[in-house]
Amino acid sequence: MNRRSFIKTTALAGTSAAILSGAAANAITAAPVTAARGGTASGPVILSTWDFGIPVNQTAYEKLKSGGSVVDAVESAIRLAEADPDLTSVGRGGYPDRDGHLTLDACIIDEKGSAGSVVFLEHIMHPISVARKVMEKTPHVMLAGEGALQFAVAEGFPKEDLLTDGARKAYQAWLKTSGYNPPIGEKNHDTLGFLAMDGGGKMAGGCSTSGAAWKMRGRVGDSPLIGAGLFVDSEVGGATSSGLGEAVIRIAGSFLVVELMRSGKSPQEACKMTVERLIRKQPQYKDIDNFFVGFIALSREGEVGAFSYKKGFQYSLLRDGVNHVYDAPYLAG
Repeated sequence: MNRRSFIKTTALAGTSAAILSGAAANAITAAPVTAARGGTASGPVILSTWDFGIPVNQTAYEKLKSGGSVVDAVESAIRLAEADPDLTSVGRGGYPDRDGHLTLDACIIDEKGSAGSVVFLEHIMHPISVARKVMEKTPHVMLAGEGALQFAVAEGFPKEDLLTDGARKAYQAWLKTSGYNPPIGEKNHDTLGFLAMDGGGKMAGGCSTSGAAWKMRGRVGDSPLIGAGLFVDSEVGGATSSGLGEAVIRIAGSFLVVELMRSGKSPQEACKMTVERLIRKQPQYKDIDNFFVGFIALSREGEVGAFSYKKGFQYSLLRDGVNHVYDAPYLAG
């Protein structure tokens, strides 16, 4: 299932009508990405990659309205995507690696700058929740592979066979036609990157993915790496990315966006400058037709920005109670 199908079909207990009703909720328009707000935002601002952020954003908003913390909002929102068996790039519905194993990655950062991450995690539906446990219950930032699984089971997470029938069939079809050359296009990198700020200016962020379909076993992209796929500093703002993780890792992309904001750049300027630096430092990607990378950013004042290398990157923004999907500006056609 693609991103748009996810928005239309995801069932949200108790809130689906509020999330999916009305054409306005699903409108895709050119965004006023540089529209600044004076001072701290007067209410929650919720920003996520891709158009599946519509229900995800609303879930976070409802959590904040019910008294949850901003990190509660981030976790609950990402869990929604992770649990959907038809979403093929995040959580249990994700496509496996080239050996047929589904491995999941996630990270989370709270309003104090504490962070937790899990990589190469198998058999656990909600890596974002395991990442939060790493952040809150261990002295570490990242757990990987079998160690991450052991920790998750010890914390009460059920061990499951997560590979869906659909993903298994897609894998078998891929084996017949594609060999061991995983695609790196935009449709194979629909990472869920998520940034949220409550009405009091507290910020948190999270990122979750099943990684590139048919990846080499053991490959980990940027999504669970603090500073690459996600970075949040409540004194400045936050950023997250989607696309080819290797390209983002090499320039510590999300950290770079935040540091550019720290130096006075707007979120929009920071995202654009980061994409420009990425392609300048790695010009080999200019010759790859389906290469894709994009960033979104949120400042502590509630200003947002987004930018991608090529056309097609979208993000979802909930602000002033309005939840919309926007097309991001881009560098190349």
